[in-house]
Amino acid sequence: MSGEGSGPFATPLTELTGVRYPIVQTGMGWVAGPRLVSASANAGALGVLASATMSVERLRSAVREVKSRTDAPFGVNLRADAADAGERVRVIVEEGVPVASFALAPSKDLIARLKDAGVIVIPSVGARRHAEKVAAWGADAVMVQGGEGGGHTGDVATTVLLPQVVDAVGIPVIAAGGFHDGRGLVAALAYGAAGIGMGTRFLLTSDSTVPDAVKARYLAAGVKDVTVTTRVDGLPHRMLRTEMVDSLEHSGRAAALLRSVRHAAAFREESGASWLQLVRDGLAMKHGKELTWSQVLLAANTPMLLKASLVEGRTDIGVMASGQVAGLIDDLPSCAELVDRVLEEARTALKSLPGAD
Repeated sequence: MSGEGSGPFATPLTELTGVRYPIVQTGMGWVAGPRLVSASANAGALGVLASATMSVERLRSAVREVKSRTDAPFGVNLRADAADAGERVRVIVEEGVPVASFALAPSKDLIARLKDAGVIVIPSVGARRHAEKVAAWGADAVMVQGGEGGGHTGDVATTVLLPQVVDAVGIPVIAAGGFHDGRGLVAALAYGAAGIGMGTRFLLTSDSTVPDAVKARYLAAGVKDVTVTTRVDGLPHRMLRTEMVDSLEHSGRAAALLRSVRHAAAFREESGASWLQLVRDGLAMKHGKELTWSQVLLAANTPMLLKASLVEGRTDIGVMASGQVAGLIDDLPSCAELVDRVLEEARTALKSLPGAD
């Protein structure tokens, strides 16, 4: 690779984390495992391991597997409201993981604990006020995801949310939601971001472990085939519109809650969590997001419906989280090919600007 850490692609993000390029492969549950993370890291991006769908023991082994595959920096994504978040932080510290990212804003104490151990803390946020809060608590950088992003999402577009956050905080801001190419990287940098985060684009690589038949469903999708539904777990969730999504949206409340109970039991076994931990997690979610108990129970649907598609290949009984950019993606490059392409596209875009040398 050329241009390592130099020129327009040396940003506060590359300086902070030590990665070569200001590109983050986001921590997608069931997708961002050791193979994808190490491939992203070796390509010069910041690979982020998704831990919420792993037991604590599996997380430790996954971290060690990534370290056996790459010497480059990488991160681990955590759920700040999980009952065992402290145990997962201990794994990160003990294993020498350089970066911790969070799907929800971590507490001030959790940030301090990580920073005291020399770990870089990068929470993900969907609103300016959340960015201001974690910045005041000592977060090193923040990832801001606009409504175009896949999975749980808000309703404010990245082009509106990003400049708000950049203007509000004095730490590096990573832009996510709607990015898949070099033009997007240049646009984000022009807004004042220190880099971009991409999820769906890294999911659709040859290094991703998502089954080929499922990748084919993503590649066949158009922009209008990506929708937002609240029927998976009661919160806005961006995903491909499939027969399963249609079924969820037409199912009754009683059926949905019964399905959630079954999924909670399955996820408990998968993650190694006790029922007490699940209850504590539910209480934390209820308080942190002001959810009803019905929504808390529905939350058990998310990991298991995603696993059905993204791990088992069962798109008939699972769902496929997706950013709107899925409708623009039509190939499966390796992570190295993807990063090289994004950088070349970015260089071309910069040269085409009026007044560029």
